[in-house]
Amino acid sequence: MARIETPSLLDHRSAISRRELLRVGALGVGGLSLPGLLRCEQAHASTAAHPSRAKSVIVLFLSGGPAHMDMWDMKPNAPAEIRGTFRPTSTNVPGIQVSEHLPGMARNADKYAILRAVHHKTSSHPAACYWMMVGSAIARPVPESNRLSREDRPHLGSALAKVLGPRSDLPACVMVPEAIQPNGPVRSGQHAGFLGPAYDPYLVHSDPNLADYSPGPIGLLDGLSPRRLQARLKMLDAWQGSAADPVHASEVARFDTYYQRACDLVSSPAAQKAFRIDEEPDATRDRYGRHVFGQSVLLARRLIEAGVRLVHVNWVRHDGGKGGQGYDSHRDHLAWAKKELLPPTDAAFTALLDDLDERGLLDETLVLMMGEFGRTPRFNKNAGRDHWPHCFSAVLAGGGIRGGQVHGASDKIGAYPVDDAVSPDDIIATVLHRLGIDPHTTIYDLQARPHRLVEGTPISAIL
Repeated sequence: MARIETPSLLDHRSAISRRELLRVGALGVGGLSLPGLLRCEQAHASTAAHPSRAKSVIVLFLSGGPAHMDMWDMKPNAPAEIRGTFRPTSTNVPGIQVSEHLPGMARNADKYAILRAVHHKTSSHPAACYWMMVGSAIARPVPESNRLSREDRPHLGSALAKVLGPRSDLPACVMVPEAIQPNGPVRSGQHAGFLGPAYDPYLVHSDPNLADYSPGPIGLLDGLSPRRLQARLKMLDAWQGSAADPVHASEVARFDTYYQRACDLVSSPAAQKAFRIDEEPDATRDRYGRHVFGQSVLLARRLIEAGVRLVHVNWVRHDGGKGGQGYDSHRDHLAWAKKELLPPTDAAFTALLDDLDERGLLDETLVLMMGEFGRTPRFNKNAGRDHWPHCFSAVLAGGGIRGGQVHGASDKIGAYPVDDAVSPDDIIATVLHRLGIDPHTTIYDLQARPHRLVEGTPISAIL
């Protein structure tokens, strides 16, 4: 089973072992073979003929499950045990209100649409994450959804890598700052599944807010002189040319015409530059927030601007570790949300929309902010809110999405949809539609079995 992890690659020693030569040739990144990644430029499935505005996507995944009634679907007239102490505030769009602790979003409501009646059927974190990222319920038993499997459907970014290929010399899909694994293995839905490792996301696996931030293998060659790199490549060429025995020959066959382009990728100054967040002005970094989420969102903007097709930003959380409970606020919910959750989320999202708009990129970049589900209308005995998949909210902006509107409605306490309910399948279908892809496009797994990208329907009211 493939893992999403950042392997150790070229070091600065003068000698390279046969094993290292294999690693140089494969240049595995984030569980993904770079020569395989570059194969994504071939065998693209056909796309629909309708015009496209969006060229790229940024997914902001609020891991744990954001409480919709304390953010985007306030219930000021509900009983205190439902509404809590947060109050709604008016936005720059008449009739739309959000939480008082989202002042930046209040100023930018004309740029995004709120879906207030998203729903699905699982309260399991791993299974719900899978559904939201993939656009389909997991076929395996829910208890098995806490790990990756090549039986699974592909992450949205991996699907785009398969259908559209890369936009530039950079990977088609990048995940920052780490995969979701708060208390064990990497959870399902975060790699290419049945498409195979060639389409797995490139995983940065490093906090861009820290001084020791590293972008992974792309950064390992930063500072390695062209002369030394070429010397290593010549050694590999000589090794490849010495294939005499069948086993050796079969290994060499893996290094096809995409090999040199894979080397070009990790040694590319343009690729390395895209990941160098320290080149951003201090004022810009401050606007996004000096926080792992804020700096990850800023890195996402840099990568999109450089030509990455989809960047997925996970909200970091670890049970008993960095990020704590994250958005999985089963205790002290309001205090935690007011201090740890909403300010950095608001700052990063607002800075991103403003930045994209100022750079002329908002119309061609679709931003999707969501979590795996919402949280219970009623507080529990620990002043927390628990898992609630029956009705919650998501936010979309840019990329041809009509801002300044709310689609769908929940009941008086935010428990169930009462109007225009949508599924995760519909959200993924909407993203695909804005990229010019028919959501029902057929893709094939490694056994050549056909699958539709997604069974959902684009949400026409926000297009």
